[in-house]
Amino acid sequence: MIVRIMGEGQLDLTDADLDLLNSYDDALERAIASGDEATFRKALHDLLERVRQDGESLDPDALKPSEYILPPSDASMEEVRDMLQDDGLIPG
Repeated sequence: MIVRIMGEGQLDLTDADLDLLNSYDDALERAIASGDEATFRKALHDLLERVRQDGESLDPDALKPSEYILPPSDASMEEVRDMLQDDGLIPG
């Protein structure tokens, strides 16, 4: 699956990563619901870092559709809230 981190580029992850990423996504949703900025920052950092660690960077010139689009690391809680779908940033 192709995941884009806004402002950084695309990464290719295996479908096996989906469950793990969903657990990070769930933590991010809970942080937003609580309104706790510190918890939100940590949850966003953890999600993006996991994608960076597990994903293989795609060539910047490659144009592939992204299945999931994640916010940049400096996104505000409100910006991320606006990006959420019914089941988070990473549905599943």
